[in-house]
Amino acid sequence: MRRIWWILCMGLAAPGWAQTAWLLGELHDQPEHQRQAELIVHELAAQGRLWALVLEMAERGRQTQGLPPEATEAQVRQALAWQDAAWPWAAYGPVVMAAVRAGATVYGGNLPRPRLREAMSQPEWEASVPAAAHRRLLAAVHDGHCGLVSQAQLPALVRMQIARDDALAATVAAAAHGAAPEAVVLLLTGAVHASRATGVPLHLPRHAPALRLRTTAFVPEGAQPPEGFDEVRITPAGPSRDHCAELRARGMPAITPPASR
Repeated sequence: MRRIWWILCMGLAAPGWAQTAWLLGELHDQPEHQRQAELIVHELAAQGRLWALVLEMAERGRQTQGLPPEATEAQVRQALAWQDAAWPWAAYGPVVMAAVRAGATVYGGNLPRPRLREAMSQPEWEASVPAAAHRRLLAAVHDGHCGLVSQAQLPALVRMQIARDDALAATVAAAAHGAAPEAVVLLLTGAVHASRATGVPLHLPRHAPALRLRTTAFVPEGAQPPEGFDEVRITPAGPSRDHCAELRARGMPAITPPASR
């Protein structure tokens, strides 16, 4: 019964509900969220509707296009320049390989680190989102860094967040090029990036005005559902790391944007 409810909610049983882009918002330390993303990949692949998978977990410009469905995990990791220290392959590999096996291209969508550093000193990013979204991002970045970032540092971090959202949106738009109307491009990313209130959906109209989208959040049981999602899927709560304790233990480094050019 739960599986049938999920299929109906996701629109997999109703062709008229299909979207061109589905944004999946996860919590990175919840293995069940990556498993749910993998299930969606398999569902769409079985229907012949999976066109591409875009990931926050790999840098923009990295992709698996040209690799055959039988490519090895080593080949896929090399193509995506996978950084296992930041994004454990044990968690994300099954999602990625399910898309590769289905013949869909996997794209990295995150900004390379040098571009992120540049964005910190580019105030124009603040004007690229509505004022209400900017306020939400300030709060989200403050909370995400456990309150350890000074008020003076917050604007630079928010600019990075906005620049990443724009890069993810541009990648989704590019990945959707040439797809049939019933095909789906998936984006797997953190919940703040996937939300209509704070993330990628704010930038997609600029990159692909006709692109339809649907946002889905995976939320551990007992947690507060985030805003800005068309749909919320409640998942079993898994053990989570205490990121704030880790940050406090090692100390929050000072954030120094590069000099403006």
